Amino acid sequence: MAFSLKVPTNIIQGRENFASLNGHRRWDRVISRKGRSASPVVSMSRTPIQCLEKPSKVSHSTGLPIMVNGCTGKMGKAVIEAAVSAGLHLVPVSFSSSEESQKTVQVGGKDIQMYGPSERESILASTFDEYPNLVVVDYTVPAAVNDNAELYCKIGVPFVMGTTAGDRELLYKTVEDSKVYAVISPQMGKQVVAFIAAMEIMAEQFPGAFSGYSLQVMESHQAFKLDTSGTAKEVISCFQKLGVSFDLDEIQMIRDPEQQLEMVGVPEEHLSGHAFHLYHLTSPDQTVSFEFQHNVCGRSIYAEGTIDATIFLAQKVRSKAEKRIYNMIDVLREGNMR
Repeated sequence: MAFSLKVPTNIIQGRENFASLNGHRRWDRVISRKGRSASPVVSMSRTPIQCLEKPSKVSHSTGLPIMVNGCTGKMGKAVIEAAVSAGLHLVPVSFSSSEESQKTVQVGGKDIQMYGPSERESILASTFDEYPNLVVVDYTVPAAVNDNAELYCKIGVPFVMGTTAGDRELLYKTVEDSKVYAVISPQMGKQVVAFIAAMEIMAEQFPGAFSGYSLQVMESHQAFKLDTSGTAKEVISCFQKLGVSFDLDEIQMIRDPEQQLEMVGVPEEHLSGHAFHLYHLTSPDQTVSFEFQHNVCGRSIYAEGTIDATIFLAQKVRSKAEKRIYNMIDVLREGNMR
């Protein structure tokens, strides 16, 4: 992530270039300027979240049973690999579509039996009976979010919901009403979550600090991601609290691989899995600009965060902590990042 304060001596020409994606501009050159500019780096002397001392080891994580639903998807596979690497016990069952039901697939060197929608309840209940310390991780599809969450709540199994979209209001109500342990977060990347948390703290402590500033936002993800970045929405919400007027339909979503290669600068090998974000703020008189950027290639950052969330939730269950919805900021504050 890059944070920079740039004070141009001449006019900043940003909005036109932000809106126009033709040509061959690279991501870091989308904001073009005339003249020179002084670019001191903005640094923070204190982290916005107090860092707790990291435990010497997560002693109870080894052998923790984990069931990954959506295990044949790219995120599901990444989570399984991270779980096996962390020493968790992968339960060899997973939810699937009707077409994949009763099939056995191999993921991360493990054979996993797939079960379709009609078998979900009986399979989950029997699996939870066999593994009473089970934590379920969901990386399925948006259309399955609410039904899956309702089932997890009905059975009473703790779960980590990594799948985005779905009816989020209904999702939270379902979990809150059922009083089960859950971690729900649209963003599982630990460092990105820490950045968002810092933005939220800044918004709370300095409301209106950017009043009058204009905001431009670009986000680039793999072509098959149809919805707008949830992370971008969260960061924009912080900027709005800081006094910036911005509508979500102004977000420039880049999904074209050619533009991602030539303009954004996404490595070709990561076109199928990346998350690039750029936020550009300009003062009313166009003499000051701020840029915030965070770029992710691949899925390991999300998989590692998911495993941390799984271990965190298991510890909450073991300690008989409050049954409620937790998020990744709770995980960060706990100080149990591996």
